[in-house]
Amino acid sequence: MKAMIFAAGFGTRLGELTADKPKALVEVAGKPMLQHAVEYLKSYGVKEIIINVHHFADMIVDFVKKKHSFELNIAFSDERAHLLDTGGGLIKASWFFDKDEPFVLYNVDILTKTDLKAVIYRHRRSNALATLVTKNRITSRYLLVNSEGALCGWRNTQTGEQIIVNESEPLTEAAYSGIQVADPKIFSLYKRTGKFSITPMYLELAKDHLITTYLDDGPWFDLGKPENICAAEATFFNP
Repeated sequence: MKAMIFAAGFGTRLGELTADKPKALVEVAGKPMLQHAVEYLKSYGVKEIIINVHHFADMIVDFVKKKHSFELNIAFSDERAHLLDTGGGLIKASWFFDKDEPFVLYNVDILTKTDLKAVIYRHRRSNALATLVTKNRITSRYLLVNSEGALCGWRNTQTGEQIIVNESEPLTEAAYSGIQVADPKIFSLYKRTGKFSITPMYLELAKDHLITTYLDDGPWFDLGKPENICAAEATFFNP
């Protein structure tokens, strides 16, 4: 199986930690976030990974080379000229994926013990275009799903903005975890290019296709803030 790690962001929430390095190379418990991500994916049989790069891109490339690509086939999607966000970044990297095999998408700034094998199994059985792993956690931006876990909308609780693409009652809030499994058919169904988030892409596709969710209750951390890194180091590695 193949995977993509989203690692092109500036990591501005990390403040001084990203003043001289990319977010992907900020250490958590003695290892860069990127290494945690690669080792997690590798533990579930992922053998080929593409990493998008922008901020301090050369440092990420050099790090992977020094690690001998973790004995995997690792490629890079170069966004140094234009940062494309998650949706645009995925579309730019579409050449990397097989035409008939699902693939994993993983945000570099998370730590998780999600059973990826179970997510992939559920994805294959559902015949969904994508399966988004969710958590029971507080955030300001939620996916809106029906009783079967299908994506029907999105809500920002801070701004009040809401998008409903499929009327289905009741809808419940689900917080995205930064992990998903997707089908390559999305590349033939969605033709937008340039910079855009993956969320509006899925909302558009959900009008006519199944985008489903997988609720995970295992350990998980968002590493986007220094205090979150400290919390992860204190509990994730010392349960």
